[in-house]
Amino acid sequence: MTKIIGLTGGIASGKSTVTNYLRKKGFKVIDADQVVHDLQEKGGALYQALLDWLGPDILGQDGQLNRPKLAELIFSSQDNLDKSARLQGAIIHQKLAEKRDELAEQEEVFFMDIPLLIEQDYIDWFDQIWLVALDKETQLQRLMDRNTYSKDEAAARIASQMSTDAKKKVASHIIDNSGSLEETYQQLDDLLDDLLAGLKGAQSGS
Repeated sequence: MTKIIGLTGGIASGKSTVTNYLRKKGFKVIDADQVVHDLQEKGGALYQALLDWLGPDILGQDGQLNRPKLAELIFSSQDNLDKSARLQGAIIHQKLAEKRDELAEQEEVFFMDIPLLIEQDYIDWFDQIWLVALDKETQLQRLMDRNTYSKDEAAARIASQMSTDAKKKVASHIIDNSGSLEETYQQLDDLLDDLLAGLKGAQSGS
């Protein structure tokens, strides 16, 4: 039976580091952010939905979505955040379900990286949920460094999300990404060993 593992974590938590490592280990990872990006390309389902909602001001000269402008508008108010989640949620859910079902026919184990896995109620899709977490100060500094945000801008982005502590209550396993890459990779190796041993045991017992 296929095992599907959900990956999640807050902004700048280091999910890309984790997914890159998993891919190097030979595992398939469905990246929800990439799925959304593809759906937001000109002519895509999300592109049209966002254009109908926010109007042509969100487009660049090339007719594609101006992503910084789009993010600015969506994060400008809680109402916009809520409407964005509702508007895009159903379209994204359908596409992710298609990709999940396709891989479930091909892979013994695979991962789905969904930043809003808990908030948008994908929990029941997964056999395990792995949370990439780090301390608040490290998260703030990494977000400032990555996106050239001011401290207030970075703090506002983090505050707009579900807290890491709340996510920990739902997670099956927590990957602490506050330290070195080697420390993160060791945690992943241990989790993968346990996962594959469990699969082997289930197969031998069947």
